[in-house]
Order: sequence, then C-alpha cells, then structure tokens
Amino acid sequence: MKTDPQLKLAVLIDADNTQPAIIDGLLAEIAKYGIASVKRIYGDWTNPNLRGWKERLLEYAIQPVQQFAYTTGKNSTDSAMIIDAMDLLYTENLDGFCLVSSDSDFTRLAARLREDGKLVLGFGQQKTPKPFVAACDKFIYTEILQANVSESDEERGSIADKEMGKGAAPPADIKSDKRLRSLLLSAADEAADEFGWAYLGEVGTYIANRLPEFDPRNYGFRKLGELIKATNLFEIDERTNPMVPGKQVYLRVKQHRARNQ
Repeated sequence: MKTDPQLKLAVLIDADNTQPAIIDGLLAEIAKYGIASVKRIYGDWTNPNLRGWKERLLEYAIQPVQQFAYTTGKNSTDSAMIIDAMDLLYTENLDGFCLVSSDSDFTRLAARLREDGKLVLGFGQQKTPKPFVAACDKFIYTEILQANVSESDEERGSIADKEMGKGAAPPADIKSDKRLRSLLLSAADEAADEFGWAYLGEVGTYIANRLPEFDPRNYGFRKLGELIKATNLFEIDERTNPMVPGKQVYLRVKQHRARNQ
C-alpha cells in the first residue's frame, strides 16, 4: 500500500538561546510533522556554558557548528545559522525548517523561508518576541517540552489527571480567560454550518492560522477537544461515519449563550 511521504525537515538550534533539557521533547514534537533530515546546533563550543549541550550531541546525532564570538556583545551564532538556512533552502530538497531560538533576529529568516513555500516551525521560550512568533507557521513554547523532564512518576500524577489538564491551568482560569474564549468562539463561528455545528478539525485549522503560538498544552490540556470541553462554552457531538475511521467531533455554542449574545 502506498503511503504519503513524510516531510523532510531541517532542525537548526541556537545553543546560546536554548536549554538542553528540551531536546527529548523537541525531537518528539518535530517527529509529529516529519523527519529531521538535517540536525545542526550553533554556538561557541569553547564556551563552558554549552557543556550541557556537548554531552547530548552524539546521543541525538546533532551536528555542532562552531562559531567563535569575535566581538563581545555580538551574537555571531545568529549569522551562521541564517547563512546555513539559506544555503539549505537552495541546495537541499527540504519541505520545512525548525528554528529553535527565542531570538527575534530570526524573524526575517522565518518570513523568507515561508515566502519560498516552506513550512516553518518555531520553538522558543514564552519570552520570545511576538514578531518572530507571528513569522512562523506554528510556534511551540519550549516550556511545554521540558515541563515533565525532571519530575518523577509520582509527581506527574495519573494519566487521567494529565488528560484533564490537572496542575497546569485550573478550569476556573480557563473560563475567565476572555482572550481564549473570544478566540474559540470566533473559530467556531467561522467553521459553523447553517445549523451552527463546527467540525473540530476546521476549528483547529482556523486557530492555527490566526495564532501560530496557540497550543492546548499551554493551558494544561493535551488536545484541543479536551480544552474546548473544559471551557463549558459548547455542546459536543461525536459522530460516526462508515467512510471515515474513528469519531468525528463537532461543537456548537450552547443555546443559552447564543440567545444572550
């Protein structure tokens, strides 16, 4: 049986602005989108601050790129990473790029790669400047990726607790988050049919196009459907289709709320 080819991705990591603790979660996240065909990390490897990264490079087959800090206060790593990205754009048959940094200097690079039709996934801390976030197709905060790295099984709690988003964002906070509520309601309205029902997949697509950094895990939930249920804004209808495997989830704004608007 013929299957669709997986996307070939280049993973470019700014070691000066990224913690080695994220590497397991980072590569697992990238695997959801495609194959990491190129894995490079940039920094001054004579700097003892990068010792944590040096211990992981061989284990994960990441190619280190040496870039000396020629001038104090200037980040030459950024330039090396940008030059390599453009070289890869023109010399390799890649489908996308994963830019791992919290530095706004990569904003124009992300925009340029997208102009060429490449998928651009950004990874950085929540302090990452908004222009860089907005320049990517999808931006994932690295706090999500390292959230449970050092926790024991007991600290993590049960699987059921994690599925309900326990410990990350209490339901009360979600229900009072006006920005989140507005985003979900707008997405449902845009995707709704004549009866007010919206397919969850289309709701997710609208949100991703509008807000690259949106991720249900930022609110403590693994899946968008779990987050939507916790807001208590929508009716949920799980439908089956003999032509499609699994259940299809649809949602509609609750009638009492619709009447009050």
